Amino acid sequence: MLGIHDFPLYVFSCILLNLTPGQDTMYIIGRSLAQGRRAGIVSVLGIMTGVWVHTLLAALGLSVILATSAMAFAVVKFAGAAYLIWIGIRFLLQSNGADVMPDNRMTARNDRQIFQQGMLTNVLNPKVALFFLSFLPQFVSSRTDTVFLPFMLLGLVFFTTGSIWYLILVHGASRLSQRFRHRSTIGGRLKRLTGLLFIGVGIRLAFAKAH
Repeated sequence: MLGIHDFPLYVFSCILLNLTPGQDTMYIIGRSLAQGRRAGIVSVLGIMTGVWVHTLLAALGLSVILATSAMAFAVVKFAGAAYLIWIGIRFLLQSNGADVMPDNRMTARNDRQIFQQGMLTNVLNPKVALFFLSFLPQFVSSRTDTVFLPFMLLGLVFFTTGSIWYLILVHGASRLSQRFRHRSTIGGRLKRLTGLLFIGVGIRLAFAKAH
């Protein structure tokens, strides 16, 4: 099938991998709890755009740089960790509730910012790049002339299964916090929780190892 083998197994693996909580899951849940469904959906779009970036890098063989260079891995890792911690600190500074914004007050500027942050948190995670570099080739036939198309098709499957699951998380998390976000005290606590969550994920990423 277009240079791909064991496709049903790949789809099943994607579903299991997407169900496993990770950095992207924490980011999406945090945004949905603190800012609602629209922010959560925009976060999903940003993160899944990052998935496409990693798929493209793996298809072009550029992710090999992270696998073979400890310095490159460390630079990307610490950049990603610092970015997550910075986002977390911003949530903590805004936790007085003044910036808690319901869905109907979200603006295009807010959407762009959330999208960009979601994409960068994913792109700046070197472990995601190494995952795609090591996982996707296992389902590409050795007899295929080019791996680019099979890689992109496999990336599309991961994108689809991941998007469906993340949108379910957005719906659940935003419903859970909907009745509380308009209250400044509880809304501020949600923002503090989200900020601490991002900081914790950033610290975890900073100590991540390539293998």
